Amino acid sequence: MAPEDKYPDLTGFKALSFDCYGTLIDWETGWQNTVRLLTSQLPPTHPLNTDPPTEAMQRLHTITNAYERSHPSMPYNELLATCISKFAIEDLQLPGLSDSIAEPFGNSPGTWAAFGDTVAALQTLHRHYKLVILSNVDNRNIAATVGRQLAPATFDAVYTAQDIGAYKPSHAPFAYLFARAKSDLGVDKDSNELLHVARSLIADHVPAKELGLPSVWISRGGDRKGGQGIGGDYAALREKVGFGWRFETLGDFAEEVERQFAIKALAKS
Repeated sequence: MAPEDKYPDLTGFKALSFDCYGTLIDWETGWQNTVRLLTSQLPPTHPLNTDPPTEAMQRLHTITNAYERSHPSMPYNELLATCISKFAIEDLQLPGLSDSIAEPFGNSPGTWAAFGDTVAALQTLHRHYKLVILSNVDNRNIAATVGRQLAPATFDAVYTAQDIGAYKPSHAPFAYLFARAKSDLGVDKDSNELLHVARSLIADHVPAKELGLPSVWISRGGDRKGGQGIGGDYAALREKVGFGWRFETLGDFAEEVERQFAIKALAKS
């Protein structure tokens, strides 16, 4: 197989659904900066006072995951505020900081930066597909992100956990996506018209495989040891995921899409 033909066909899909934070937006840097505000107040010898605060980030992520399962209808900004307070008080014994950081943290995802390749890649992809966001984040934060960090790229639909009343990796958000994409956009997942694009293996690619949804892994270093981040360890999850394409960045994915559509157009001419 020639190098330029190494990727399966991407031109048959009508729409792309995206995870937003971690795939389009630099979620881990925003998360890390907030956690560092807390861990930097610990004694220098404290095992969680590290840079980067990797273990502390994992602990907070574990708390939020548990809340997403036990409080599926709680909006994400409220959930984050609750979890950061719990983490500060119970894990770090820093009760004085919980009130001052809770609400700002809850509403911080809407301020986190897009990856440098995101906006241009989305604009390229929108020439070929309808674009949809399927996010665990609340409506306030996603509106800020779409209106500022992702502009001038636009989306045909945005679906959130707040609308759905459930968080990924539950199957409920994906069922909502499939139904709404069909009714709102005329895109039928069962006719292989929808392709999911995400970084997180746990939240997105595991349920995608379980539901028979084709997917693209935007790995951003997650395929390398030490680069997995909070999205999951590929070596441990290899048998549970089934993405058909892997690209390091969204920009790389957009370039391949553009290449394939150009070849298809040339063949028709």
